[in-house]
Amino acid sequence: MFGKNKITGPVEYIVAGLGNPDKKYQRTRHNTGWMALDYIAEKYGCRVNKIKFKSFVGECKIGSARVMLMKPTTYMNNSGQAVVEAMRFYKLPPENVIVIFDDVSLDVGKMRIRKKGSDGGQKGMRSIIHLSGSDSFPRIKIGIGAKPNPDWELADWVLSKFTDGELKTLENMFENAAQAVELMTDGKTDRAMNMFN
Repeated sequence: MFGKNKITGPVEYIVAGLGNPDKKYQRTRHNTGWMALDYIAEKYGCRVNKIKFKSFVGECKIGSARVMLMKPTTYMNNSGQAVVEAMRFYKLPPENVIVIFDDVSLDVGKMRIRKKGSDGGQKGMRSIIHLSGSDSFPRIKIGIGAKPNPDWELADWVLSKFTDGELKTLENMFENAAQAVELMTDGKTDRAMNMFN
C-alpha cells in the first residue's frame, strides 16, 4: 500500500481464516475460513500473498488497527502451528488473534461470534488451543450446515463443495464477518456479538 494508506507500526491483531491449501479444497465447506478471509482482504485492499509463518499473509489497516490477515497452509488439523508461531512473533495475546472457521452446528447463512471457549469439535481450533495453551481466542464461526444424512462421514461432508445458492448466501455472511472483524479490532467484540449472533 502506498501514499496515505501506508501501514506503519507493529501488527496489533491477527485475523486467521482456517482452511486447506490444495486446489481440490476450493469452495469446500471446510475452507469457509479461507473464503471469508479472501472476502475481507478484498474489502480492505489487502494482498494476502506473502509466505510467512507457514501461511499466506498480508497486512492492512482495518479501522484504526494494523492487522495481519493469514491463511495457514499447514492443513486444517495443524492450524495451530501457523497461528501460534505468528502470535508469538508479534507478542500478541490470544485476545488479539481472531480465528474464522466453519461450524457444522450452524446452518449455512448463520454466524456466531464467541470471545473464547472450547474447540467445539473443530480440529483447526483444537490445534490452536492445544499449542497455545489458551482458549481465549475470539472466533467467528460460519455455518456450513449439518450432515444431510446421519450415515455420511463427517469428513466427507465438510470436504463437499457448496452449491451456487449456498455460495450466494455465504457472500452476505462474509460481509457480516468483515464488519464484525472491524468492530473486534476496535475492541468492540460485545457489540459485534450483539449485532451478529
